[in-house]
Amino acid sequence: MKWIFKLLTAPIVLTIDLFTLVCVGIISCSIVLFRIASSIIALLGVMVLATYSPKNGLILLTIAFLVSPMGLPMFAVWILSALQGISHFIKSI
Repeated sequence: MKWIFKLLTAPIVLTIDLFTLVCVGIISCSIVLFRIASSIIALLGVMVLATYSPKNGLILLTIAFLVSPMGLPMFAVWILSALQGISHFIKSI
């Protein structure tokens, strides 16, 4: 019975593992571009905050945080780790 379940879930586990592998590769390559964009937006946000408008400066700093490697890419890594957890749970059954 256990072998039948493993045989039926093997394509699902393989698909999840390949998907996470591809997504981790894409995220690790894009982090360099995100870091550069975040730095430029953060510098622009500080300059706007100091000279023009505090509201617009804070908006730019918020965007810089979301684009930084600690923002949306970290959220994507968190989702991928949850997906890997599901894969490991299926493997352990």
